[in-house]
Amino acid sequence: MKIFITGGAGYIGSHVVKALGEKNHELLIYDNLSTGHDWAVLYGTLIRGDLADLKLLNATLEQFKPDAVIHFAASIQVEESVREPLRYYRNNIANTLNLLHAMESNGIRDFIYSSSAAVYGIPNKMPVVEFTPLNPINPYGASKAIVETMLRNIAGVKDFRYISLRYFNVAGADVKTRIGQAYQDATHLITRALKTAHGEFPKLSIFGTDYPTADGTCIRDYIHVDDLADAHLLALNYLLETGRTEIMNCGYGYGFSVKEVIALAKKVTGIDFTVEETDRRPGDPPELVSNSVKLHRLTGWQPRCDDLEFIIRTAWNWELKYQTIRGHNA
Repeated sequence: MKIFITGGAGYIGSHVVKALGEKNHELLIYDNLSTGHDWAVLYGTLIRGDLADLKLLNATLEQFKPDAVIHFAASIQVEESVREPLRYYRNNIANTLNLLHAMESNGIRDFIYSSSAAVYGIPNKMPVVEFTPLNPINPYGASKAIVETMLRNIAGVKDFRYISLRYFNVAGADVKTRIGQAYQDATHLITRALKTAHGEFPKLSIFGTDYPTADGTCIRDYIHVDDLADAHLLALNYLLETGRTEIMNCGYGYGFSVKEVIALAKKVTGIDFTVEETDRRPGDPPELVSNSVKLHRLTGWQPRCDDLEFIIRTAWNWELKYQTIRGHNA
């Protein structure tokens, strides 16, 4: 199968590229490398391009003629989206609209969308099911919810089918330590904790200890990136076999608090790094835990890495290797 992947040099995209490449699919990766890395693309062909460049995008799709598109390219940091909402609306909405126009122009109808649990905002009930009302509390979540509305409207009147995968907190790294998270200024808790353990940061901040949770810190559902990659392959197969548009949560169905994650990070690394408690951060819901029964039921998805200590260990192994990679590319 020929698959066009935007943002395939980034963290999640590169793991999906790896999983698809291992199944011998023909892949074309389209990435502006603003946060991705060419060395992370283990399979397929990489074209450095921006979704804002509609001329290049159209020409690339016309030449490659993919059977389906998987769309990862987006700005993803919640706190940054609060500070720079226009950037998030431009990149996540306007550029996605460019991609959809280019797909229509080239007769491509099958689409996998990288969405987020941030579309739910602060749900009234846990775990969160797909029909929970969308009420995002930050521009990042709002941008994802707006695109989902666009997709639903397009599918209602065009020959267009999609699956929107709503990720919960993605973590970990390739179990063979070939690729992993490599953001320049990572804000994800696990990565931030491991970089603090490694000495890259002097301390790790806990943003808020007065949430309505057992220990006062936020609770999140962490999913290993390789399990999420498996979900993409299964979702794509489901879409192509059934032609049915669906929305599916991607998570394990239970959560860990910030303090619990930090304790496990210290256990895995063997380093008692400095932790500082500070005020809440804008845009953070107290708890987000998935109900992913639909993903299991429709696609047969079975996670292989459902253990937080294992997730953190793969991330730590990658972090140690990444310091060497970064040193060579400095």
